[in-house]
Amino acid sequence: MKKNGLFGELVGEVFGTFILILLGDGVVANVGLAPRLAAPAYNWNTIVIGWAFAVIIAVYVTGGVSGAHINPAVTIALAVKRGFPWGKVIPYIIAQMVGAFLGALGVYLCYLDGLVAAGMPNVWCTGPGGVFGQAFWGGAGAASTGPYSLAIAFVCEIFGTATLLWGVLASGDANNMGLKDNLGVWVVGGVVLAVGISLGGPSGYSINPARDLGPRIFGALVGTTGLFSGLYWLLPPVTAPVIGGILGALTYDWFVTPNLPKE
Repeated sequence: MKKNGLFGELVGEVFGTFILILLGDGVVANVGLAPRLAAPAYNWNTIVIGWAFAVIIAVYVTGGVSGAHINPAVTIALAVKRGFPWGKVIPYIIAQMVGAFLGALGVYLCYLDGLVAAGMPNVWCTGPGGVFGQAFWGGAGAASTGPYSLAIAFVCEIFGTATLLWGVLASGDANNMGLKDNLGVWVVGGVVLAVGISLGGPSGYSINPARDLGPRIFGALVGTTGLFSGLYWLLPPVTAPVIGGILGALTYDWFVTPNLPKE
C-alpha cells in the first residue's frame, strides 16, 4: 500500500500530538479546576490514567500514518538506533510542536470559563507551578510542589524517558514477546501510566519535549505567568527527555537485543 509521503506523515504527527495534548492537558485542567466535584475527589491517579489513555488513543488514531512518534525524544532515539531518516527528524519535531500547541488551544477552548475564573493557572506544562498546591475551583486540594531540585527533576526525566523507550522498542520488537501493533499501543500506554505513577513526582514527567514546550508557549501567550522563569523550562522537560530517549534506545540494544532469540 502506497503512503502519502512526508506531508501525510507530518499531518499524522500534528493530529496525533494534538489528540495527546487535548486529552492529556485536558485531564490536568479537569483535576485543577474540579468543575464537577470538590478537589479531594480527584488525585494524581486521575492525571496519570488520563495521560496514559491520551497516548493510547493518539497512537491508535495516527500510528498507521506516521508511526505516531508524537514525541521528539522518540523521533531522535529512533533516528539514532532504528534507522529513522535524519532528514525527517526536524520536520517531525516541528509537526509535533504544532500539534501540541493546537492541543493546548483545544483545552483552552474547553475550559475557558474555569481558566479565566481561576486567573489562568498553569494546566499546560510540567515543573514548578505545574503541580497544584490546591484545586483552583471546587475546594481545597492536598497536593504540594515538593522539595525536588532542578537536578533531581532532570535525572528523573532521563529515567522516565528511557523507560518510555524501553516500552516502545519492546512493543515493536518481533523477536521479543511478539506483540502485534494493536497490542503494542496498550503496552506503550501502560508504560506511560507506570512512569507517571512511579517516577512522575519530582518533575511532572514531561518525557516529551513537544508535550511540554508547545503548551508552555501557548500558556504564556494566553497569560499564564512564570512559565519561562529561569532555565527549568529548557532542562528537565526538554533536554533531559532527549538524553533519556537516546539512552533508552542504547540500553535496550545493550541489554536486551543481543539476548533475544534469533529468527
